Amino acid sequence: MSLKKIAELTNTSVSTVSRVLNTPGYTCKDQKLAEKIWQTAKELHYLPNTAAKELRKGSEYLAEPPYTVDLFLTRFNSIKEDAFFNELFNILKEELLMHGCYLGDILNTFDMVKLTQSPSDIKTVPFRSYSSMLSEKADNSTVFIENKKNTGLIIFGKCPNGLIPILKKRYSYIVGIDRNPTDYEYDEVICNGSTAAEKAMEYLISLGHRDIAYIGDCTYESRYIGYYQSLLNHKIPLSHHNVFPTSQTEEEGFKAMISILDSELMPSAIFCANDVTALGVLKAIHSKRKKGYIPSVISIDNIMESANTKPMLTTIDIPKHEMVHMAVTLLLDRKNGYHSEIIRLELPCKLIERESCTYANK
Repeated sequence: MSLKKIAELTNTSVSTVSRVLNTPGYTCKDQKLAEKIWQTAKELHYLPNTAAKELRKGSEYLAEPPYTVDLFLTRFNSIKEDAFFNELFNILKEELLMHGCYLGDILNTFDMVKLTQSPSDIKTVPFRSYSSMLSEKADNSTVFIENKKNTGLIIFGKCPNGLIPILKKRYSYIVGIDRNPTDYEYDEVICNGSTAAEKAMEYLISLGHRDIAYIGDCTYESRYIGYYQSLLNHKIPLSHHNVFPTSQTEEEGFKAMISILDSELMPSAIFCANDVTALGVLKAIHSKRKKGYIPSVISIDNIMESANTKPMLTTIDIPKHEMVHMAVTLLLDRKNGYHSEIIRLELPCKLIERESCTYANK
């Protein structure tokens, strides 16, 4: 299928289509147009230039019909609900096409669990209430095929343990991408959330902060463990009034920060489990200024929007491109029989110093 046909169907130029589909890292100014181009390419079974050349040469990856990769979102219903995973997703689309693979179904926990009338049947999904899953389940999901041939699975986020046997029954090749490692249940690429949290906390403490609030998930969450461990390492008592459990959305970050501003508690710094939460925190600080109180704010992920906040957000960079690249490499490597043991690749994180963190007032 030619680029010209895709350009005609998406009402844009061939050069634009080529840049979107064939230039790694290219960011289209019109995101909706880019999504339309990707969707059209998928529907027309387009292979990018490099993949098409390999197909003609008889590449080991493409000697059989193009490989399909499904995506499992463990904590969200839609990829657009979380900016970090949305950025991972956009990178994944490019990586799959570069390898001549197709993106298959995008699935969530509603798709993964067949519900009956008993709440005990979904006890394996700690992030979902029974009532919400019952009302929002997807009856027409394709996931219930006994075994999906020539299809692999990439998992975004920490998979509930009870669902892993179900996934292994349906997929022969599975790779996870997350900040929370599993107990070697499947191949995975991680950037350890505990390590990232400790790096963020060490930076705040080096600036003289000791009264540090935490806003984020506290359940099954390595970033909260890293926060707590850093306090222990520096013999700083954990103050429970400084812990604000949330599901790590911008809205809940905003609400948590408003609670801090409405109270008499004045932590000198705020550690957010992810950038999206920090966006809400910064908006709350701007909307309800408290005289003389400007806390330092740090978070984890380094999503694109973190560089456009006021002040610009100090964050811990998670190497998204490298994580996706290694995940696809592992998936294809296992498919081709080049490894059989479960592999965990851990990539490093790094501090991105910007304007939102300053020295603590003595």
